[in-house]
Amino acid sequence: MNFFNRIGQIGLGVALVGGVVNSALYNVDGGHRAVIFDRFSGVKNQVVGEGTHFFIPWVQRPIIFDIRSRPRNVPVVTGSKDLQNVNITLRILFRPYPDQLPKIYTVLGQDYEERVLPSITTEVLKAVVAQFDAGELITQRDLVSQKVSDFLTERSAQFGVILDDISITHLTFGREFTQAVELKQVAQQEAEKARFLVEKAEQTKKATVITAEGDAQAALMLAEAFGGAGEGLVELRRIEAAEDIAYQLSRSRQVSYLPTGQNLLLNVPTGSNAQ
Repeated sequence: MNFFNRIGQIGLGVALVGGVVNSALYNVDGGHRAVIFDRFSGVKNQVVGEGTHFFIPWVQRPIIFDIRSRPRNVPVVTGSKDLQNVNITLRILFRPYPDQLPKIYTVLGQDYEERVLPSITTEVLKAVVAQFDAGELITQRDLVSQKVSDFLTERSAQFGVILDDISITHLTFGREFTQAVELKQVAQQEAEKARFLVEKAEQTKKATVITAEGDAQAALMLAEAFGGAGEGLVELRRIEAAEDIAYQLSRSRQVSYLPTGQNLLLNVPTGSNAQ
């Protein structure tokens, strides 16, 4: 019995030691780092890498940080140089500097991105967007994005945060500005349409006049060919040409009266007068 009691005591002791040892171990997964908080000395400056590590239970506590790049969208409402409301959304890929994790935890805590990214993003976007008017924000988007990236990278580095990528994913303007742009586009289209109709009417008028003049000239040539007997034919052709011009002009919406300067070719000389 004493032998078995001894074995049981040894097994119990091993189990207790195993439990104590296991409670003094912690794992740091890939893409993570840890800092140690000590109840007596505070946050240690040492950054613990990946793997299994020891710590003193109750006295020490490991704080695990994810150091992989993570995305975050930050929406901001600001104003342009010409006082237009701008709704802009920035997509950021961020991660902490591993060697600055003790400082980050001491100053900002584990949720450092919630404390830093919205405030500095809003600050930088307001400063950059105010340098451009609404039209330039659209036509010079690359320049705007580059300025935002440079300023935001510099500001985030002051808090121990790396920005791997910054991009503008959403850019819209206020309702009034959008409606004004739409109305301007409609007005331009209407103006182009009216200009086209006027030019078309002018070309139609010129073609009609040229045709009538050709008919009159043909009548004169026929009159000359027939001699004096052709005056009646000339007069008939002249009347037909005048009727054709009057008809064509009456169909045009761009002409509200019949021109008197040309007198509808009624002043074309007859064969005898032409001679």
